[in-house]
Amino acid sequence: MSGASSNSPTHPPERFNVYCDESCHLERDRIPVMTLGCVWCPTDRAAVFAKRLREIKGAHGLARPDEYQCGDTGHPFEVKWSKVSAAKVAFYQDWVDAFFDEPQLHFRGIVIPDKSKLDHNQFEQDHDQWYYKMMYLLVDRVINPKCAYRVFLDIKDTRSEQRRAKLEEVLRNSARDAAGQVIERVQQIRSHESELLQLADLLLGAVGYQNRRTIGDLKDQPVNAGKMEVVRRIQRRSNKSLTSTTWQGEAKLNLLVWEQRSGGLWA
Repeated sequence: MSGASSNSPTHPPERFNVYCDESCHLERDRIPVMTLGCVWCPTDRAAVFAKRLREIKGAHGLARPDEYQCGDTGHPFEVKWSKVSAAKVAFYQDWVDAFFDEPQLHFRGIVIPDKSKLDHNQFEQDHDQWYYKMMYLLVDRVINPKCAYRVFLDIKDTRSEQRRAKLEEVLRNSARDAAGQVIERVQQIRSHESELLQLADLLLGAVGYQNRRTIGDLKDQPVNAGKMEVVRRIQRRSNKSLTSTTWQGEAKLNLLVWEQRSGGLWA
């Protein structure tokens, strides 16, 4: 989906940054829907896109033109799906529009509708091993072996470094890339330092929210009007329901609703 690129000494490979996020990935968190997602773009355009997203923060009074407006934590205002509310819905919709207005920004997501139904014993694996297979499935669709990729993960817990190293190993092995020419690195970053990782969180959050509403997981909770407005904006701009698998070649907003089947691992 990223397009072909010459990989000769006189024509270095085109490089892409891939920003990955996940939600409700723990095996026994009592939330059925699990989602994984990534935003990717050309490496040489990442700073430009991040600057545009910061400018939107500034236009809504969430950042100063020259620097972030920091809160009590000392961190800049961080976009998170969990923060979305009716009070700031116009701001979040502007971020959604910035994504859809930029043809070199892309999103891919995977939805697991009910992870409690997974039968890991059938495939002689545990939940962690299955998690890496899902991350591989997420990123592999993005990879073009004629290009080079830098994959960024959010630092979440004490196991983050172990997950980073394992994912790097899995992706390089799948690409037969022992030298790291395709998967140049998998790196941890802090989400408050990366607008593009925050964008991945926002888009993935909307996908997860709509899927949880669809299966009835949120039926006992009041509808969050702000979140629904963001979901509707994404649906309108993408012409996608966010609850069904898109055409596998869909480049802008690509979704896979995954099912475990007895005949094989992948849907």
